[in-house]
Amino acid sequence: MLSEREMNRIVLGDNLEVLRTMPSGSVDLIYVDPPFNTGRRQTRTSIRAVLDPNGDRSGFGGRRYRTERLGSLSYLDIHDDYLAFLEPRLREAHRVLAPDGSLYFHVDYREVHYCKLLLDAIFGRENFLNEIIWAYDYGGRSTRRWPAKHDNILYYAKDSSDYVFNAEDIDRVPYMAPGLVGPEKAARGKLPSDCWWLTIVSPTGREKTGYPTQKPLKLLERIVRASSDPGDLVLDFFAGSGTTGLAAHRLGRRFVLVDSNPDAVRVMARRFEGVPVEFVGYDPVSE
Repeated sequence: MLSEREMNRIVLGDNLEVLRTMPSGSVDLIYVDPPFNTGRRQTRTSIRAVLDPNGDRSGFGGRRYRTERLGSLSYLDIHDDYLAFLEPRLREAHRVLAPDGSLYFHVDYREVHYCKLLLDAIFGRENFLNEIIWAYDYGGRSTRRWPAKHDNILYYAKDSSDYVFNAEDIDRVPYMAPGLVGPEKAARGKLPSDCWWLTIVSPTGREKTGYPTQKPLKLLERIVRASSDPGDLVLDFFAGSGTTGLAAHRLGRRFVLVDSNPDAVRVMARRFEGVPVEFVGYDPVSE
């Protein structure tokens, strides 16, 4: 039996209400990927390709396949007052962070400037550490402007004089000009900068859950490695498909995941099958 301190949790509910029940200073790392306030419904449709000589698509070696639609998951990404929605949640996030804890706030180019001003007011501008640019190369390309192919991640410490940053544990990346640094450095690679080139979750890959806006596991593993220690508690209160929790679990951290969307919690229940998890507000056995 796991102790209260060791237990992982997945909570179906209003994240503001959940945050208000959490003890002050109890969380070592927070990552959140809130809705980007695009004003659109975010939808991900899952399909399966079945071998069929009369199918609607071609595959390797000229084989024909029939597309079967498995279902869709979606949520409405719109708030009348986005910052008013975020502010009480971010104030609670600041309260529950440990004195040496950190927050990674994932947003897009439409809202990042407003969100940084809000976070500066809550965390203090002096505790802002980085704006990380997550760049990828997938999807359509506008011919009317520069195609938008990045997200923004704002990184804050609760106290910029005392926070966890495990530089030696971070995955390393290749040098762009390895011949200039010598064979030993080239073989080791270098620390990533604040610009991260990482692919999105492949639409046909094993990692895909079918949940809209799912983030790649490698992205979250980099954050968890850098800004927490084994045994620490990692919180994501816009948990979606649960990638933050999976990264935490794989790296020996504990997690609390919160989402108000039953579809998200169903995805997480499947994803964490076999992992010791306490569900709150949801019964996976009844599904």
